[in-house]
Amino acid sequence: MGGGSVKDVQSKKELHEVVHGGAPVAVHFWASWCEASKHMDQLFSHLSTDFPHAHFLRVEAEEQPEISEAYSVSAVPFFVFFKDGKTFDTLEGADPSSLANKVAKVAGSIHPGEAASPASLGMAAGAAVLETVKELAKENDSSKAKGQVQPGLGAPLEKRLQQLIDSNPVMLFMKGTPEEPKCGFSQKVVDILKKEKVKFGTFDILSDMEVRDGLKKFSNWPTYPQLYCKGELLGGCDIAIAMHESGELQQVFKDHGVDTTDETKVTESGNAKGGISKSTDLSTNLTSRLESLVNSSPVMLFMKGKPEEPKCGFSRKVVDILQQENVNFESFDILSDEEVRQGLKVYSNWSSYPQLYIKGELIGGSDIVLEMQKSGELKKTLHEKGILPKENLQDRLKKLVASSPVMLFMKGTPDAPRCGFSSKVVGALRDEGVSFGSFDILSDEEVRQGLKTFSNWPTFPQLYYKGELIGGSDIVMELRNNGELKSTLSE
Repeated sequence: MGGGSVKDVQSKKELHEVVHGGAPVAVHFWASWCEASKHMDQLFSHLSTDFPHAHFLRVEAEEQPEISEAYSVSAVPFFVFFKDGKTFDTLEGADPSSLANKVAKVAGSIHPGEAASPASLGMAAGAAVLETVKELAKENDSSKAKGQVQPGLGAPLEKRLQQLIDSNPVMLFMKGTPEEPKCGFSQKVVDILKKEKVKFGTFDILSDMEVRDGLKKFSNWPTYPQLYCKGELLGGCDIAIAMHESGELQQVFKDHGVDTTDETKVTESGNAKGGISKSTDLSTNLTSRLESLVNSSPVMLFMKGKPEEPKCGFSRKVVDILQQENVNFESFDILSDEEVRQGLKVYSNWSSYPQLYIKGELIGGSDIVLEMQKSGELKKTLHEKGILPKENLQDRLKKLVASSPVMLFMKGTPDAPRCGFSSKVVGALRDEGVSFGSFDILSDEEVRQGLKTFSNWPTFPQLYYKGELIGGSDIVMELRNNGELKSTLSE
């Protein structure tokens, strides 16, 4: 039996033997460079003590690419749960409450849908871990009791959030830091603020779960990044882009008397690092060599291994994405040259691999590239940079509609719908166990307006099956109520 400890897995064979040994199994895919992985691993270790009859395993994702690929691991932390020798559930991201609940479900101690009791996490758990889970569990209970109405914020947290928002005239709540963004949308807004030449502060919402969850309620805005000017919410990435391109953002900054500077200096709030600066620790020769490598191809991937033989799952994922997008690219195997491997981390101020560059500009690692692909931002960037030929709108819409057998064009995302009709359709599809792709029409005005003409359907959401329009919310709900939805989407 597990016996209350976490074991590091060294091979696919070893994992196979444990999974098929009869006991419940929880596996944490992690990376040494990922702070979120480290925080979640603390809770994972505590849970292993509370559920001694289950096996708790840890896999270093980059070092065990064969295992990572087998379970489609493209970002960390990532958890896979096994019961009776079969995959029972998965969890992506740093969500302490969900981890506790899923472990309890697979170990069989609570009923599905019940929040794990903080007490069940063991007195060995640190105060911060227990407090996080306690608050999240309390929130789950409260939302169920009040019909999913979000609980109010306590006065201390509300005061703290207001102080953070007011800490700089221009304040950006983002994933990561300006020099190391952890999502493509955050990076885009940082780039915009640099182009606007304004001084701005940032807060890494991945470093503080209380702020991350609390600010969503405080601002009534469900996603990140969030950009504020003089205490007022301007919006997220799509709004910042639209305002920047129209000149409205510059006018807002001017109207509010926001300082501009020829060289953007970023002050950090929270646990982030200092301002943006080019390192002077590299020799002139090495800097010159790195610049030459980065610019040696319009699309350049620094990876572990080669495209035909990647040496880690994250590198393979980026290779797959570039091939799916029909992008010609060159690569450099950082395992073949230790000087480049270490030097590029300093040069780019990016601590891990792979690293993808387009026209000499760092895009990010596998998680950012994957997120950009899912949102359509990667293809858009490739078109803007002249890597891919410009598509006409009709061709783009056809590709989007056909990008998944069941495709939903909605307001928001499945996990954060931005209208009740979109939410209803997502719920209906999930209730029927239907897998589907989605596109947030609020993120792209061209697609939003173009699809109305393309489909001859004036409203959203719009649901498609194998490229053909099924209809909007009313039709989907009628099909579900008649018991015809699943069969319609599987003919």
